[in-house]
Amino acid sequence: MQEGFSFYNTYFRNALNKGFTILLFFICIGSDAQVLGGNSVFNFLRLSNTPQLTSLGSVNISQPTDDVGMGFNNPALLKASMHSQMNAVFNNFYGGIKVFHLSMGYRSEKLNTNFLWGLNYFNYGSTAETDAGGNILGKFRPVDWVMQVAASRSYLEKWNYGVTLKFISSNYGQYRSNGIATDIGVLFTDTAKLFSASVVIKNLGFQLKKYNAEQEELPFDLQAGITTRLAKAPFGFSLTAQRLHQFDILYNDTIFNNENGYANTNAGKFSFGKLLSHLVLSTTIYVGDKVEVQAGYNFLRRKELNIGNAGNGMNGFSIGAGVMLGKLNIRYARAYYQSNTAFNQFGLNMKLNQYFGLGKFGERIGW
Repeated sequence: MQEGFSFYNTYFRNALNKGFTILLFFICIGSDAQVLGGNSVFNFLRLSNTPQLTSLGSVNISQPTDDVGMGFNNPALLKASMHSQMNAVFNNFYGGIKVFHLSMGYRSEKLNTNFLWGLNYFNYGSTAETDAGGNILGKFRPVDWVMQVAASRSYLEKWNYGVTLKFISSNYGQYRSNGIATDIGVLFTDTAKLFSASVVIKNLGFQLKKYNAEQEELPFDLQAGITTRLAKAPFGFSLTAQRLHQFDILYNDTIFNNENGYANTNAGKFSFGKLLSHLVLSTTIYVGDKVEVQAGYNFLRRKELNIGNAGNGMNGFSIGAGVMLGKLNIRYARAYYQSNTAFNQFGLNMKLNQYFGLGKFGERIGW
Protein backbone atom coordinates (compact mmCIF):
# COMPACT_ATOMS: atom_id res chain seq x y z
CA MET A 1 0.00 0.00 0.00
CA GLN A 2 2.80 2.40 0.89
CA GLU A 3 4.46 1.73 -2.47
CA GLY A 4 1.18 2.60 -4.20
CA PHE A 5 0.92 5.90 -2.33
CA SER A 6 4.53 6.69 -3.22
CA PHE A 7 3.82 6.04 -6.89
CA TYR A 8 0.78 8.33 -6.93
CA ASN A 9 2.59 11.09 -5.05
CA THR A 10 5.45 10.99 -7.56
CA TYR A 11 2.95 10.97 -10.42
CA PHE A 12 1.03 14.01 -9.16
CA ARG A 13 4.22 15.96 -8.42
CA ASN A 14 5.47 15.32 -11.95
CA ALA A 15 2.08 16.28 -13.37
CA LEU A 16 2.10 19.49 -11.36
CA ASN A 17 5.57 20.40 -12.59
CA LYS A 18 4.49 19.73 -16.17
CA GLY A 19 1.43 21.87 -15.58
CA PHE A 20 3.55 24.83 -14.54
CA THR A 21 5.67 24.32 -17.67
CA ILE A 22 2.55 24.40 -19.85
CA LEU A 23 1.35 27.56 -18.12
CA LEU A 24 4.68 29.25 -18.77
CA PHE A 25 4.26 28.31 -22.42
CA PHE A 26 0.86 30.03 -22.48
CA ILE A 27 2.44 33.07 -20.84
CA CYS A 28 5.03 33.36 -23.59
CA ILE A 29 2.34 33.11 -26.27
CA GLY A 30 -0.12 35.40 -24.50
CA SER A 31 2.43 38.11 -23.83
CA ASP A 32 2.89 38.60 -27.55
CA ALA A 33 -0.89 38.80 -28.04
CA GLN A 34 -1.57 41.54 -25.50
CA VAL A 35 -1.89 45.15 -26.62
CA LEU A 36 -1.98 48.34 -24.59
CA GLY A 37 -5.28 50.17 -24.64
CA GLY A 38 -8.22 49.53 -26.95
CA ASN A 39 -11.28 47.38 -26.38
CA SER A 40 -11.11 43.86 -25.04
CA VAL A 41 -13.31 40.78 -24.98
CA PHE A 42 -14.65 38.97 -21.86
CA ASN A 43 -14.73 42.15 -19.77
CA PHE A 44 -16.91 40.41 -17.17
CA LEU A 45 -13.61 39.01 -15.87
CA ARG A 46 -12.96 42.43 -14.31
CA LEU A 47 -16.00 42.21 -12.03
CA SER A 48 -15.61 41.20 -8.40
CA ASN A 49 -16.56 37.61 -7.56
CA THR A 50 -16.92 37.72 -3.77
CA PRO A 51 -18.32 40.23 -1.20
CA GLN A 52 -15.03 40.81 0.60
CA LEU A 53 -13.35 41.86 -2.65
CA THR A 54 -16.33 44.02 -3.61
CA SER A 55 -16.32 45.84 -0.26
CA LEU A 56 -12.59 46.58 -0.69
CA GLY A 57 -13.21 48.48 -3.93
CA SER A 58 -13.36 45.39 -6.23
CA VAL A 59 -9.57 45.48 -6.73
CA ASN A 60 -7.40 44.06 -3.93
CA ILE A 61 -4.71 41.39 -4.07
CA SER A 62 -2.95 41.70 -0.69
CA GLN A 63 -5.67 41.48 1.98
CA PRO A 64 -4.80 38.79 4.61
CA THR A 65 -7.81 36.49 4.71
CA ASP A 66 -9.14 32.97 5.12
CA ASP A 67 -11.78 33.60 2.44
CA VAL A 68 -11.26 31.13 -0.41
CA GLY A 69 -13.16 33.52 -2.69
CA MET A 70 -10.19 35.88 -2.52
CA GLY A 71 -8.03 33.01 -3.79
CA PHE A 72 -10.22 32.98 -6.90
CA ASN A 73 -9.09 36.56 -7.54
CA ASN A 74 -5.39 36.05 -6.65
CA PRO A 75 -3.99 32.49 -6.55
CA ALA A 76 -1.17 33.61 -4.23
CA LEU A 77 -3.81 34.24 -1.51
CA LEU A 78 -4.78 30.56 -1.61
CA LYS A 79 -3.46 28.89 1.55
CA ALA A 80 -3.74 25.80 3.74
CA SER A 81 -6.37 27.29 6.07
CA MET A 82 -8.83 27.30 3.13
CA HIS A 83 -8.83 23.50 3.02
CA SER A 84 -12.32 22.11 2.26
CA GLN A 85 -13.82 25.62 2.33
CA MET A 86 -16.67 26.47 -0.05
CA ASN A 87 -17.51 30.05 -1.05
CA ALA A 88 -21.01 30.58 -2.50
CA VAL A 89 -22.00 34.08 -3.64
CA PHE A 90 -25.27 35.54 -4.93
CA ASN A 91 -25.25 38.91 -6.70
CA ASN A 92 -28.31 40.87 -7.81
CA PHE A 93 -26.71 43.10 -10.44
CA TYR A 94 -28.24 45.91 -12.48
CA GLY A 95 -30.89 45.29 -15.15
CA GLY A 96 -32.01 42.00 -13.62
CA ILE A 97 -28.63 40.36 -14.25
CA LYS A 98 -28.03 37.42 -11.92
CA VAL A 99 -24.46 36.55 -10.99
CA PHE A 100 -23.49 33.36 -9.16
CA HIS A 101 -20.11 32.32 -7.85
CA LEU A 102 -18.87 29.07 -6.36
CA SER A 103 -15.32 28.18 -5.35
CA MET A 104 -13.80 25.41 -3.25
CA GLY A 105 -10.36 25.00 -1.70
CA TYR A 106 -8.34 21.88 -0.99
CA ARG A 107 -5.00 21.32 0.74
CA SER A 108 -2.82 18.34 -0.16
CA GLU A 109 -0.21 17.74 2.52
CA LYS A 110 1.40 15.00 0.43
CA LEU A 111 1.91 17.39 -2.49
CA ASN A 112 2.51 20.38 -0.21
CA THR A 113 0.13 22.32 -2.47
CA ASN A 114 -3.15 24.21 -2.15
CA PHE A 115 -5.78 23.79 -4.86
CA LEU A 116 -8.89 25.72 -5.89
CA TRP A 117 -11.75 25.11 -8.27
CA GLY A 118 -14.10 28.00 -9.06
CA LEU A 119 -16.93 29.14 -11.31
CA ASN A 120 -18.33 32.62 -12.02
CA TYR A 121 -21.63 32.63 -13.95
CA PHE A 122 -23.52 35.62 -15.42
CA ASN A 123 -27.16 35.12 -16.43
CA TYR A 124 -28.53 38.08 -18.41
CA GLY A 125 -32.08 36.74 -18.64
CA SER A 126 -34.21 36.43 -21.75
CA THR A 127 -33.59 38.89 -24.61
CA ALA A 128 -35.42 39.43 -27.89
CA GLU A 129 -33.42 38.42 -30.97
CA THR A 130 -33.85 40.78 -33.92
CA ASP A 131 -32.40 41.24 -37.37
CA ALA A 132 -30.84 44.42 -38.79
CA GLY A 133 -34.30 45.78 -39.61
CA GLY A 134 -35.58 45.36 -36.07
CA ASN A 135 -37.78 42.35 -36.85
CA ILE A 136 -38.13 40.01 -33.88
CA LEU A 137 -36.86 36.53 -34.69
CA GLY A 138 -37.34 35.01 -31.27
CA LYS A 139 -35.63 35.04 -27.91
CA PHE A 140 -32.28 33.91 -26.57
CA ARG A 141 -30.59 33.79 -23.18
CA PRO A 142 -27.11 35.39 -23.20
CA VAL A 143 -24.65 34.07 -20.62
CA ASP A 144 -21.00 34.55 -19.67
CA TRP A 145 -19.01 32.24 -17.45
CA VAL A 146 -15.48 31.39 -16.42
CA MET A 147 -14.31 28.16 -14.83
CA GLN A 148 -10.86 28.03 -13.31
CA VAL A 149 -8.46 25.87 -11.33
CA ALA A 150 -5.59 27.22 -9.26
CA ALA A 151 -2.62 25.91 -7.31
CA SER A 152 -0.37 27.64 -4.82
CA ARG A 153 2.69 26.84 -2.73
CA SER A 154 4.73 28.57 -0.07
CA TYR A 155 8.43 29.43 -0.26
CA LEU A 156 10.44 29.82 2.93
CA GLU A 157 8.28 31.43 5.63
CA LYS A 158 7.05 34.66 4.09
CA TRP A 159 6.41 33.94 0.43
CA ASN A 160 3.50 32.35 -1.39
CA TYR A 161 3.07 31.95 -5.14
CA GLY A 162 0.23 30.64 -7.25
CA VAL A 163 -1.05 30.10 -10.78
CA THR A 164 -4.61 30.00 -12.12
CA LEU A 165 -5.78 28.47 -15.40
CA LYS A 166 -9.12 29.75 -16.77
CA PHE A 167 -11.54 28.56 -19.41
CA ILE A 168 -13.80 31.44 -20.50
CA SER A 169 -17.07 31.23 -22.43
CA SER A 170 -19.59 33.73 -23.83
CA ASN A 171 -22.85 32.81 -25.53
CA TYR A 172 -24.92 35.60 -27.12
CA GLY A 173 -27.25 33.65 -29.38
CA GLN A 174 -25.52 33.09 -32.70
CA TYR A 175 -22.41 34.93 -31.44
CA ARG A 176 -20.25 32.65 -29.32
CA SER A 177 -16.69 32.76 -28.16
CA ASN A 178 -14.39 31.08 -25.69
CA GLY A 179 -10.83 31.51 -24.56
CA ILE A 180 -8.11 30.45 -22.19
CA ALA A 181 -6.15 32.61 -19.76
CA THR A 182 -3.90 32.45 -16.74
CA ASP A 183 -3.25 34.51 -13.60
CA ILE A 184 0.12 34.48 -11.83
CA GLY A 185 0.53 35.87 -8.34
CA VAL A 186 3.28 36.31 -5.76
CA LEU A 187 2.55 37.28 -2.14
CA PHE A 188 4.92 38.44 0.62
CA THR A 189 3.60 38.33 4.19
CA ASP A 190 5.33 39.53 7.35
CA THR A 191 2.99 38.56 10.17
CA ALA A 192 5.24 40.12 12.83
CA LYS A 193 4.96 43.53 11.18
CA LEU A 194 1.34 43.00 10.07
CA PHE A 195 2.31 43.73 6.47
CA SER A 196 1.66 42.02 3.14
CA ALA A 197 2.38 42.87 -0.49
CA SER A 198 1.48 41.18 -3.74
CA VAL A 199 1.94 41.40 -7.50
CA VAL A 200 -0.45 39.68 -9.92
CA ILE A 201 -0.55 39.26 -13.68
CA LYS A 202 -4.19 38.72 -14.66
CA ASN A 203 -5.96 37.42 -17.77
CA LEU A 204 -2.90 36.60 -19.80
CA GLY A 205 -4.28 34.56 -22.68
CA PHE A 206 -6.17 34.51 -25.97
CA GLN A 207 -9.41 33.53 -27.70
CA LEU A 208 -9.80 29.92 -28.78
CA LYS A 209 -13.00 30.60 -30.70
CA LYS A 210 -13.72 34.10 -32.06
CA TYR A 211 -17.11 35.81 -32.38
CA ASN A 212 -16.22 36.52 -35.98
CA ALA A 213 -13.06 36.63 -38.06
CA GLU A 214 -11.45 39.25 -35.83
CA GLN A 215 -9.16 38.20 -32.99
CA GLU A 216 -9.86 40.29 -29.87
CA GLU A 217 -7.70 40.88 -26.81
CA LEU A 218 -8.45 39.75 -23.27
CA PRO A 219 -8.68 42.31 -20.40
CA PHE A 220 -5.05 41.93 -19.38
CA ASP A 221 -4.13 43.55 -16.07
CA LEU A 222 -0.95 44.01 -14.07
CA GLN A 223 -1.71 44.76 -10.41
CA ALA A 224 0.37 45.49 -7.32
CA GLY A 225 -0.84 46.09 -3.79
CA ILE A 226 0.10 46.43 -0.15
CA THR A 227 -1.86 45.93 3.07
CA THR A 228 -0.86 46.89 6.59
CA ARG A 229 -2.61 46.67 9.95
CA LEU A 230 -2.01 48.96 12.89
CA ALA A 231 -0.41 47.11 15.80
CA LYS A 232 -2.33 48.87 18.56
CA ALA A 233 -5.58 49.71 16.80
CA PRO A 234 -8.23 47.58 15.04
CA PHE A 235 -7.61 49.12 11.62
CA GLY A 236 -6.08 47.82 8.41
CA PHE A 237 -5.41 49.70 5.19
CA SER A 238 -4.80 48.63 1.59
CA LEU A 239 -3.50 50.44 -1.46
CA THR A 240 -3.81 48.64 -4.78
CA ALA A 241 -2.67 49.78 -8.22
CA GLN A 242 -4.36 48.34 -11.31
CA ARG A 243 -3.50 48.30 -15.04
CA LEU A 244 0.11 49.23 -14.44
CA HIS A 245 1.09 48.20 -17.95
CA GLN A 246 -0.55 51.36 -19.34
CA PHE A 247 -0.44 54.89 -17.93
CA ASP A 248 -3.54 56.50 -19.49
CA ILE A 249 -6.51 54.21 -18.77
CA LEU A 250 -9.25 56.87 -18.73
CA TYR A 251 -11.97 56.49 -21.33
CA ASN A 252 -12.31 59.62 -23.48
CA ASP A 253 -15.40 59.82 -25.72
CA THR A 254 -14.43 62.86 -27.79
CA ILE A 255 -17.66 62.91 -29.83
CA PHE A 256 -19.86 62.93 -26.71
CA ASN A 257 -17.67 65.51 -24.99
CA ASN A 258 -17.64 67.84 -28.00
CA GLU A 259 -21.42 67.63 -28.45
CA ASN A 260 -22.05 68.42 -24.79
CA GLY A 261 -19.30 70.96 -24.21
CA TYR A 262 -17.16 68.79 -21.90
CA ALA A 263 -13.38 68.93 -21.87
CA ASN A 264 -11.38 66.13 -23.47
CA THR A 265 -8.43 64.50 -21.75
CA ASN A 266 -5.03 64.79 -23.38
CA ALA A 267 -3.86 61.31 -24.30
CA GLY A 268 -0.27 60.62 -23.33
CA LYS A 269 0.05 63.81 -21.28
CA PHE A 270 0.84 63.39 -17.59
CA SER A 271 -1.84 64.44 -15.13
CA PHE A 272 -2.56 63.74 -11.48
CA GLY A 273 -6.00 62.41 -12.42
CA LYS A 274 -4.52 59.79 -14.72
CA LEU A 275 -2.19 58.69 -11.94
CA LEU A 276 -5.00 58.42 -9.38
CA SER A 277 -7.14 56.42 -11.80
CA HIS A 278 -4.87 53.43 -11.18
CA LEU A 279 -5.42 53.41 -7.41
CA VAL A 280 -7.95 51.70 -5.15
CA LEU A 281 -8.00 52.53 -1.43
CA SER A 282 -9.65 50.39 1.24
CA THR A 283 -9.83 49.92 4.98
CA THR A 284 -10.84 47.14 7.35
CA ILE A 285 -12.12 47.65 10.90
CA TYR A 286 -11.73 44.55 13.09
CA VAL A 287 -14.53 44.46 15.67
CA GLY A 288 -13.17 41.75 17.93
CA ASP A 289 -12.40 38.36 16.39
CA LYS A 290 -15.84 37.77 14.88
CA VAL A 291 -16.75 40.88 12.89
CA GLU A 292 -15.06 42.85 10.10
CA VAL A 293 -16.32 46.08 8.56
CA GLN A 294 -14.75 47.12 5.26
CA ALA A 295 -14.92 50.06 2.86
CA GLY A 296 -13.25 50.90 -0.43
CA TYR A 297 -12.88 53.70 -2.96
CA ASN A 298 -12.15 53.01 -6.62
CA PHE A 299 -10.87 56.17 -8.36
CA LEU A 300 -11.25 54.79 -11.88
CA ARG A 301 -14.85 53.66 -11.35
CA ARG A 302 -15.88 57.07 -10.02
CA LYS A 303 -14.12 58.90 -12.85
CA GLU A 304 -15.69 56.70 -15.52
CA LEU A 305 -19.21 57.12 -14.13
CA ASN A 306 -19.04 60.89 -13.74
CA ILE A 307 -20.72 62.93 -16.48
CA GLY A 308 -18.50 65.76 -17.58
CA ASN A 309 -17.14 67.53 -14.51
CA ALA A 310 -20.20 66.76 -12.37
CA GLY A 311 -20.20 64.30 -9.51
CA ASN A 312 -22.43 61.26 -9.43
CA GLY A 313 -23.43 60.50 -5.87
CA MET A 314 -21.60 57.66 -4.15
CA ASN A 315 -20.22 55.96 -7.25
CA GLY A 316 -16.78 54.50 -6.72
CA PHE A 317 -17.49 53.76 -3.04
CA SER A 318 -18.20 50.35 -1.57
CA ILE A 319 -18.91 49.01 1.91
CA GLY A 320 -19.31 45.61 3.46
CA ALA A 321 -19.19 43.47 6.56
CA GLY A 322 -18.29 39.93 7.55
CA VAL A 323 -19.36 37.79 10.50
CA MET A 324 -17.13 34.83 11.30
CA LEU A 325 -19.00 32.06 13.14
CA GLY A 326 -16.44 29.26 12.91
CA LYS A 327 -17.98 26.69 10.59
CA LEU A 328 -19.96 29.38 8.76
CA ASN A 329 -18.83 32.86 7.69
CA ILE A 330 -21.33 35.38 6.32
CA ARG A 331 -20.31 38.35 4.17
CA TYR A 332 -22.24 41.18 2.58
CA ALA A 333 -21.15 44.00 0.27
CA ARG A 334 -22.79 47.01 -1.34
CA ALA A 335 -21.10 48.81 -4.23
CA TYR A 336 -22.20 52.08 -5.85
CA TYR A 337 -22.15 52.39 -9.61
CA GLN A 338 -24.83 55.01 -10.24
CA SER A 339 -26.21 58.00 -8.36
CA ASN A 340 -28.28 56.80 -5.39
CA THR A 341 -28.30 53.22 -6.63
CA ALA A 342 -26.09 50.26 -5.79
CA PHE A 343 -25.94 46.52 -6.15
CA ASN A 344 -25.80 44.05 -3.28
CA GLN A 345 -23.69 40.94 -2.95
CA PHE A 346 -24.22 38.19 -0.38
CA GLY A 347 -21.82 35.32 0.30
CA LEU A 348 -21.42 32.28 2.53
CA ASN A 349 -18.21 30.47 3.43
CA MET A 350 -18.54 26.94 4.82
CA LYS A 351 -15.96 24.44 6.07
CA LEU A 352 -17.27 21.31 4.36
CA ASN A 353 -15.05 18.91 6.30
CA GLN A 354 -16.60 20.15 9.55
CA TYR A 355 -20.10 19.46 8.20
CA PHE A 356 -19.64 16.33 6.10
CA GLY A 357 -16.11 15.04 6.72
CA LEU A 358 -15.15 15.70 3.10
CA GLY A 359 -11.71 16.93 4.08
CA LYS A 360 -10.68 13.38 4.93
CA PHE A 361 -11.21 12.19 1.36
CA GLY A 362 -7.73 13.20 0.25
CA GLU A 363 -6.18 11.28 3.15
CA ARG A 364 -7.94 8.09 2.05
CA ILE A 365 -6.47 8.25 -1.46
CA GLY A 366 -2.99 9.18 -0.26
CA TRP A 367 -2.89 12.91 -1.07
